[in-house]
Amino acid sequence: MKAVHFGAGNIGRGFVGELLHQSGYEVVFADVADALIDALDAAESYTVTEIGEGGKVSVVTDFRAINSRTDEARLVDEISTADVVTTAVGPRVLPFVAPVIARGIERRIETGQDAISGTRIAVFACENAINATSQLEADVRAALPEVDADRLDAVAAFANTAIDRIVPAQAADAGLDVVLEPFFEWVIDRTPFGGDGPPQLVGVHWVDDLAPFIERKLFTVNTGHATAAYHGFARGIHSITDAITDPAIRAEVEAAIGETRSLLVAKFGLDEAEQAAYGTKIIGRLSNPELPDTVERVGRGPLRKLSRNERFIGPAAQLAERGLPRDALLRGIADALRFDVPDDAESVELQRIVREEEPDGAVTVITGIEPAHPLFAELLAVFGARTAR
Repeated sequence: MKAVHFGAGNIGRGFVGELLHQSGYEVVFADVADALIDALDAAESYTVTEIGEGGKVSVVTDFRAINSRTDEARLVDEISTADVVTTAVGPRVLPFVAPVIARGIERRIETGQDAISGTRIAVFACENAINATSQLEADVRAALPEVDADRLDAVAAFANTAIDRIVPAQAADAGLDVVLEPFFEWVIDRTPFGGDGPPQLVGVHWVDDLAPFIERKLFTVNTGHATAAYHGFARGIHSITDAITDPAIRAEVEAAIGETRSLLVAKFGLDEAEQAAYGTKIIGRLSNPELPDTVERVGRGPLRKLSRNERFIGPAAQLAERGLPRDALLRGIADALRFDVPDDAESVELQRIVREEEPDGAVTVITGIEPAHPLFAELLAVFGARTAR
């Protein structure tokens, strides 16, 4: 069995790639980073070390690497004969990897590879975003205008997924080895596979309704992590551990995920006590001193993190629509607007928009919230206060 994985970074190697290896797949990593591809090509193995209670050490072997920028033809061939395609590239990069995936699927159709293997190629976008695989699927279909929907459905299955694992910044001398936490969650929608059944993957939890898992993870883990990062940065704190163990910031994190918990309970009928326990567990994971990370790294990409369906605006908008409290989320948004890191392109653009645009325009440009929405006035006050400083 073979899997092609886009994104050979720490999450790609340490989480997705390691589980694919455990599942018995030969893993073909695709990336545009020359040095990383060269290092993978030269290595026979790398090590994944889980730090914390119950942690273990795994050695990953049986992998290859392709530079997707310079060797696309070879990558197309690999995709055409793969059993699984996964990504961990970031949601905004998906439109750039979709065309080569489309070409691989088209080659699969042309060569009759699906008939030879007897199975469809399974595609999973393992990103911190809601329904990322649906986005990738739409981009793939757009790149295959000559292939009718039924034919594409016969050769490929696209399934949304929710992933959860903390992979902190790695030591400068770590090389290909990855250090991460023992806890992980990989939940995948089984419904696209129908009677064929999903592929065999170690550690995956297959469900018929993915929505609660996606939003629970994004609006608890990612909201909590970002809240700690932005409040920590605003207070001059360097590490995530120091931020989340600061009593005032911890209270902000608890309040923010308390608000998102109220949304999840109201929207999906989840058990209040179970969600409270889940939130407590998440705070414990985020404050693990054995997984050091910085507020600057966690806070990077603030434009994406403040976008319409992401970790702050997504739950705050839904809470506003339901008339439920969202004050802690608004405080997190206020400090996210202060995230000013010169070597992060999104931070630079965020500061330019806040500086140059009128507050009402900046609200819509950054958050996607229109004036008619019940959250707009509150965001306008937050943006106006930032502009006035």
